[in-house]
Amino acid sequence: MSTSRQSLSRRSFGRLAAGVAGAAGLGALGACASPRGKPSASTPLRIMAINHVWAQAIRRRTEEFEERIGRRVSITMLTGDQLASSYNVKLNASGTDVDVMMVRALQEQLVFAHNGWLADLTDRVEQDRDFAWGDFQPAPRNASVTAGKVLSVPVVTERPTLYYRKDLVEDLGGPPRTLDALMDASLELTDRGKNFFGYVGRGQRNGAVSQWSSFLYSHGGDFLVDGRSAIATPQALAAYKFYGKLLAKAGPPGATNMNLEQAMPIFAQGKAAFYIDADAIYSSFLDPKISTVRGKVGFAPFPAGPAGARPHNIPSWSLGISKFSRLRDESWEFIRWASSPRMVAAIQADGIPGARASAWNDPKTLAAFPPELAETMRLNAERGIGYDRPKVLQVSRARDIIGRPLVAGILGEPVEPVVRDANAEFADFLVRDNRHREN
Repeated sequence: MSTSRQSLSRRSFGRLAAGVAGAAGLGALGACASPRGKPSASTPLRIMAINHVWAQAIRRRTEEFEERIGRRVSITMLTGDQLASSYNVKLNASGTDVDVMMVRALQEQLVFAHNGWLADLTDRVEQDRDFAWGDFQPAPRNASVTAGKVLSVPVVTERPTLYYRKDLVEDLGGPPRTLDALMDASLELTDRGKNFFGYVGRGQRNGAVSQWSSFLYSHGGDFLVDGRSAIATPQALAAYKFYGKLLAKAGPPGATNMNLEQAMPIFAQGKAAFYIDADAIYSSFLDPKISTVRGKVGFAPFPAGPAGARPHNIPSWSLGISKFSRLRDESWEFIRWASSPRMVAAIQADGIPGARASAWNDPKTLAAFPPELAETMRLNAERGIGYDRPKVLQVSRARDIIGRPLVAGILGEPVEPVVRDANAEFADFLVRDNRHREN
């Protein structure tokens, strides 16, 4: 880690520690006394966010919003782990010092809903015609609903993109349009003697599950069917075997230890022909400081499997309102402003993909992306499924179970017995997870 990043980490840790200390005091007030009336006009609207390009873009524009509501806006940006820890401390203490929360609808919203930490936004989004809730893409919009209640509004979306080497696929008729064609091309282009691989992708047990989900859906499978484990169905088994073979036969050594941070540089440094991962990382391959394939990289939609092309299209980050906020109306006004058609279009024009259909249908908002990528993102969004992991309380534990057969396949081990064991473990997990949800 560089000195500058170490300093940033210390500063972030200091902010987190200060926030935890503040939560202890304010939380006691929130728990013991009913917060009557609104805070004084000098009290800022407090927003907690991940240190993400979207949050940075919004912070640059907050002066406009402050003038609108006549109240200062304070945005605290933390790393993912720091943000999760801070939420846990503050909200467990019913702290009133958090108003707007940047959350992951697919990772923690179900837990937050179970704990009663998020305000219900259903009436606000549905009754505000100008807000145009129906303009949000169906997949991320549906992911915002828990137990029939809208608990968040999506602001950043993500889909898988097939990154490929344009100079290597010319003789193959272009990028593969099916998973079978991807397999064939990856095997053909692999040259281990030259340390070149046909395919690179995530293979780490927990981290690979979200990217594998699109392979699962495109084989006709899913994580759950009617609330029960579906990871041992013939479709899921075929998806496990396919992904395992792809990385085992065409991938780099040590693939089972690779997450985004390890896989992405292999493609960026010109050591792989194909790579499927989040479209949000595309700029890494256009940056000459990172990439040696600038000018050679192409972008294509997720290839079709036996069930067609069924990639995920997820809200990677959303905005919610703390149940303990004393500025709920102002918090809603912030969300309404930050996720308005005008703001989504402006931020998407800066290269940050939003969740509104109107923005995706506006050529001006797509001009920031390479044309081939813009069309890829649009098609993947149309075809997309709104989740890339099972909808459970203990998401990380579920991903760990589901990822076991992926590792077995990549290591060249028989997949069927591992799938049977994982399915039994996942079924038992779901019983316990549902029990916790009901308590």
